[in-house]
Amino acid sequence: MVSSATPGRGQLTRTVILRAGIEFIDRHGAGDLTMRRLGATLGVEAMALYHYFSGKDELLDGIVDQVIDDLDSDPQILASGADGWRAYLTRLAHGVRRMALTHPRMFPLIATRPSAAPWVRPPLRSVRWLENFLSSLVEFGFDAPSAASAYRSYTSFLLGHLLLEVAGAGDDDPAHPDSLDPAEFPTVVRLKDDLSDDPGDADFDAGLENLLNRLATRAPG
Repeated sequence: MVSSATPGRGQLTRTVILRAGIEFIDRHGAGDLTMRRLGATLGVEAMALYHYFSGKDELLDGIVDQVIDDLDSDPQILASGADGWRAYLTRLAHGVRRMALTHPRMFPLIATRPSAAPWVRPPLRSVRWLENFLSSLVEFGFDAPSAASAYRSYTSFLLGHLLLEVAGAGDDDPAHPDSLDPAEFPTVVRLKDDLSDDPGDADFDAGLENLLNRLATRAPG
């Protein structure tokens, strides 16, 4: 929900603009975001935003970084208090999924905006979260190659699963099998109920468990 308060030029900060950008994308989608439209939601001219961001690309990068940084406020996902590496990775995965489902129109941006380096992979796309992930696994006994390999496998699973899970979220007129010609697409129409079934948590949990079982072959002990 977009806040009804408009701070005006004198109350603008970088964080205020980023929060407004997140709310705008949650409501309208990234494709509709412009400096002029975001300025209007804040009660300022677009030029006021250029005091903080050089343009839309820098704004989008900042918005993505802010959403990733917000994972820090989820007490369930840090390594502290986790009972072993499986518990840590499980908690982190569910935290990232909560973020994706909270911001489904944002998640494709998280997946596609250029990262700080090619080896920093979405959705854990900040160097800070990469450090948290690798150092946590090393503390749990993984050697360096195994920790790096786990990062690649783990981020691939999260990215693929969550992109599919949020696909079409917020679309006003999603495609539906009822609109298809059964003569042309008989199998799709016949299986429409099965296609519409959303396994949700169970599917994510099963995929995550399979991944963790694979990682266990490289885990300590």
